[in-house]
Amino acid sequence: MGKVAKQSIQTAFFSYLGVVIGYVNVLWLYPYALDASELGAFRTIQDLGLLFVPFAQLGVGHGITRFFPQLKSNQSAFLSYGLVFSMAGFALVSAIFLGFRTEIINLFAVNSPEVIDFFGVVLLITLFALLSSILDAYSRSYVKVAVPTLVREVFLRLLTGILVGAYLLKWISFQQVMQGLVLVYGLAFLGVLVYLLWLGVLKLDFHWNTFPKGFRTSFIGFSLITFLATAASTLIMKIDSIMVSSMISLEANAIYTIAFSMALVIELPRRAISQVVMPVIADHFATGNLGEINKLYKQISNRQLYICLLLFIGLWANLDALYFFIPNREIYEAGKHVVVLIGFGKLLDVVFSVNGEILVFSKHYRFNLIATIGMSVLIIGLNYLLIPIYGIDGAAMASVAVMFLFNLVKYLFLKIKLGFDPFSKETLKIIFVGFIAYSPSLAGSFTQSPIANIIITSMVVVGFYWFWSRIIGVGNDEWEWIKNKVKKSGS
Repeated sequence: MGKVAKQSIQTAFFSYLGVVIGYVNVLWLYPYALDASELGAFRTIQDLGLLFVPFAQLGVGHGITRFFPQLKSNQSAFLSYGLVFSMAGFALVSAIFLGFRTEIINLFAVNSPEVIDFFGVVLLITLFALLSSILDAYSRSYVKVAVPTLVREVFLRLLTGILVGAYLLKWISFQQVMQGLVLVYGLAFLGVLVYLLWLGVLKLDFHWNTFPKGFRTSFIGFSLITFLATAASTLIMKIDSIMVSSMISLEANAIYTIAFSMALVIELPRRAISQVVMPVIADHFATGNLGEINKLYKQISNRQLYICLLLFIGLWANLDALYFFIPNREIYEAGKHVVVLIGFGKLLDVVFSVNGEILVFSKHYRFNLIATIGMSVLIIGLNYLLIPIYGIDGAAMASVAVMFLFNLVKYLFLKIKLGFDPFSKETLKIIFVGFIAYSPSLAGSFTQSPIANIIITSMVVVGFYWFWSRIIGVGNDEWEWIKNKVKKSGS
């Protein structure tokens, strides 16, 4: 766990630096510089481009992580093989997108016609994001996750903020902003490319006949199966935003996007740990060390829950004050319920631990495909059912329901098939501490000043969380780490 924790801390630092930049962008710059319709178009085009990435990738990212430990050499040939395979997937996705262009346009023609003008940007975003994801997986196989995270979480957000800032200063038009997204994603890809060249691990080698016997067949078979699961998983994450645009309006998607982005801060520790733990799980499966995987399963669940529950409580308790700083907040405050609902859904992801990662690298990876496809169909159906009734809250309800059912199905499968279980008495203790820590916030605001209220509320929540953690005996490792860091910074 020490190696995982060390890498996770580095990755989490860059992730939270990205959060700071992202919050400045999403909560202030974007709603200040763009009107709600422009912001909706800005997010919808990016979501469409990123939605196509796993379909184009054909599962190569997970394939590289799973099969990399089996190669003692030929890693460069493995990378080039994966790149060629995924580019074939991109060509197929492009052909389908262009072939069904009219049908896609019709989805947005009534409620969000502005999106149609920028469809040309979608495939270029897909291309650069696809190439970045392949290089990111290759870097992760060397347990080098910090710099790619820096590029993805910090550099990309900085460039996007600069792009919108240029529009605010009237240096460029909104059409140029949308076209500039291609440059932003292209530079992010270039950043990872330069890093791998600097490490000396990026070389294109097309001597594929040097692979072990049966290696290519196994790699392609695994990648194609996991690609459907990954694509369906991305569909689950992105489809709500796209359906809000097509079924309601771009303005509604702008409100939903800001609320969704606020809730995402809760899952950042999980994302950081997941990036590091994937190659570790793959290696344990390769050596048949199932006991260590189950141990990680429990440790990660409790650690993630302890940290993320505090973030969720802090966000919920400060929600009114946080919306005060958003320009045109009278428009965007309609998304408050979305923040809480999506935040709760992300908390469910956290408490069920790395069940998806374990399934992907186990011999039961096909089940992940079945479950994910089933859930992607379910979320589309729930969105069609709930959005007309509850609007953006309905989209959030659909997401929470699917997150819970998806995790429950994976949990039960791992429990039955492998005997793995992430839950313990400590799980209940952490949840109890969370309930107590949130209780002072029920009294309402402590002061009329939003800044002062955020400071006071946060101090009270953290204080209650720390006090009852010590009383009940949870979170000792986390608080000890914080204490050591404070001592080092003061010396």
